[in-house]
Amino acid sequence: MTEMPHPWPGHEAVPHKRDQADYGRHNTVPLRRHPHVDPTPARSHPVWQQSSGMFSSTGTAEASALYPPRLRTVRHCNDVQPAWHYLVRGLRILLETLVPAMIVALAINLFVAQATRVHGQSMEPTLHSEQRLVVEKISYSNWLHLRSPQRGDVVVLRINGMDELLIKRVVGLPGDQVEIRDGRVFVNHQLLDEPYVVFPADGDYGPVDIPPLHLFVLGDNRNFSNDSRTFGPIPMRNVIGRAWFSYWPPETVGPVQ
Repeated sequence: MTEMPHPWPGHEAVPHKRDQADYGRHNTVPLRRHPHVDPTPARSHPVWQQSSGMFSSTGTAEASALYPPRLRTVRHCNDVQPAWHYLVRGLRILLETLVPAMIVALAINLFVAQATRVHGQSMEPTLHSEQRLVVEKISYSNWLHLRSPQRGDVVVLRINGMDELLIKRVVGLPGDQVEIRDGRVFVNHQLLDEPYVVFPADGDYGPVDIPPLHLFVLGDNRNFSNDSRTFGPIPMRNVIGRAWFSYWPPETVGPVQ
């Protein structure tokens, strides 16, 4: 600002009060302006730091207890198992399930019971062809010795040299004498009561003595049966079990008599 001459001669121009501090040092009078004032109060810290001071140490501990920090795990590529690992694991689970079941089923089939099917008409009218039976093995088992085959039992047996199992009825026990005269069976010279026989056998047979640990077996349909009249008394060790229950067809369901 250039100094202007005073309107009245003989008088010096006096600087303004606000410019007296700088008068004499400068030929110009600086224009002083008030600094801009922000109406918003200054914050010495960010908002999130100021708000954190509102919580006490006890409150922070309680919040930590209610909301524990979660651990973030990063799964690396090395942690991914190959496909064969899951295949081996599945096979192991499968074997752990199937092997015990197979062992139990095999044990039941060998020592307790098994299912069988009647072939032929040698046991009619008691049993029919294609009839399904349950053969129980506990009664005659060598390791339990619950009971021995009794006269009148229907048994499943194996004959040496034959692939198929046979199902017959026990007629003679060890030490008995068996004879057939005119189709009627005599055991120890006594006529055997056989209500299960409908068609008696033709001809005569015997007499024969049954050796120890042997059985004499016949089919109920005597004229159509391959039995002890053909292959003689059988060892008791060849008996698989006793025909116990018929489960198919439905009209034959029930115990085998």
